[in-house]
Amino acid sequence: MPNTESAKKRVRQTSKRNARNLWRKRRVKDASGDFLKAIASGDATAAEKAMRAAARTLDKVAAAGTIHKNTASRRKSRMAAKLATLQKAK
Repeated sequence: MPNTESAKKRVRQTSKRNARNLWRKRRVKDASGDFLKAIASGDATAAEKAMRAAARTLDKVAAAGTIHKNTASRRKSRMAAKLATLQKAK
């Protein structure tokens, strides 16, 4: 239990930031899941559209500092590789 006013404020700020970061991470997971579903269905155009949306979400979340920029870049790279494999197969 926080005793000082500054400790109480820190608890409030931390809980708000934690909720905001969890919301951002959930958006990334949802966008990545949509991309993976499109890949599994074998639809290259839907997968490309989903990848654009996921990459945009990753960039926004990385810019906000919730995830590291290199993490966003790595995930986008892996999605691009999966998309390229799907496009080559067709």
